[in-house]
Amino acid sequence: MRCRGIRGATTVDANTREAIFQATTELLSQMVLANDVQPDEVASVFFTTTRDLNADFPALAARQMGWNDVALLCAHEMDVPGGLPMCLRILLHVNTEKQADEIVHVYLRGARALRPDKNAF
Repeated sequence: MRCRGIRGATTVDANTREAIFQATTELLSQMVLANDVQPDEVASVFFTTTRDLNADFPALAARQMGWNDVALLCAHEMDVPGGLPMCLRILLHVNTEKQADEIVHVYLRGARALRPDKNAF
């Protein structure tokens, strides 16, 4: 079994706790569903937001989903000029038998523009 990274990104409607939690829950759920991830396969999760999203920690949404025994970390993305605003990204580390080309990366809402070559939901 290998540890593989599953990428995901979405945009958030507003810099509010509710909007951040809703977008995090939606994205994380889609990533798990698309890759058939079982809870005990998750090694850790790294959440980032652009600097315009600071109303709350995305990791708290994962805790509300029951991810209480998983290592979670939040940070801000680099503030690159012209970068996509109001963007939430997730890097999910999963122990899996899947090959790298079998991993489905999930890009929702405005974040679809980040990786048009990847599967977008």
